[in-house]
Amino acid sequence: MNAIFVFVHGTGSSSFHWSPMIRELTLRGHRALAVDLPGHGFGATFTAAYQAPQDPAALATAPAGIAGASHADAVAHVIDVVRRAAEHGPVVLVGHSRGGMTVTSVANAAPDLLHRVVYLSAWCCVELGAAGYTAAPENASSLLADLGGLLAANPADLGALRLNWRTADPAVLARLKTALLDEGTESEFLAALNTLEPDDSLDSGDDRVDPAVWSRLPHTYVRLTADRSLPIELQDRFIREADALTPDNPFDVHSLHTSHLGPLVHPEEAAALLAGLV
Repeated sequence: MNAIFVFVHGTGSSSFHWSPMIRELTLRGHRALAVDLPGHGFGATFTAAYQAPQDPAALATAPAGIAGASHADAVAHVIDVVRRAAEHGPVVLVGHSRGGMTVTSVANAAPDLLHRVVYLSAWCCVELGAAGYTAAPENASSLLADLGGLLAANPADLGALRLNWRTADPAVLARLKTALLDEGTESEFLAALNTLEPDDSLDSGDDRVDPAVWSRLPHTYVRLTADRSLPIELQDRFIREADALTPDNPFDVHSLHTSHLGPLVHPEEAAALLAGLV
């Protein structure tokens, strides 16, 4: 089956982060594309205050182009991409991290456009909304649960989430490496960090799995067992709750022993897994 993989990025990310995965899948004979959600990619805001040397005061107040962008905007954008892709073959929609929230909403709204949805260590709200899971004990070990040292502006004032991925604070950098790419080299970690975007929407949505859809739509969860950003305990809770909701159509579960950004930096194993789904 000549499926088309459509990839959705997470917080501070863009289509660029899927480039190694798309290359690997293409070399295996598959078709793939990545979406830039509204306000990301070449639509992202990079202020002069974010460059080196940084100006923390100006960074805290510089306008964010993504301010006011809604989850509904992101969902509509992805549905449009999926609709166009579906004209050329079965679509496998893949979300990473916060991108899982977009995947859930797209699946709920347009299941007939999808052949399968895949969550790659991604948020999948079932019994609770995002805030509830963030405060849940399964998320307590997340090294990004506390954004101290990373938050560059007051979200309420800015109307957006602004994170300083280019911080020079050695303690914050050490925490980020463990959280995001613990097994990677220092050079790989810094390269990945420098491709992240400072701003993201405050609206990540609060949609939950629709059992009427999930009872018939194939869905896969790829657990990242060394993830210190979205802990394995929380990943497993998503799986457990979704399976309880639709026991006759449970998650197809796979595991990779890697960190949060591991499959994006070194995609070979994950690409082989995804290729096996079709």
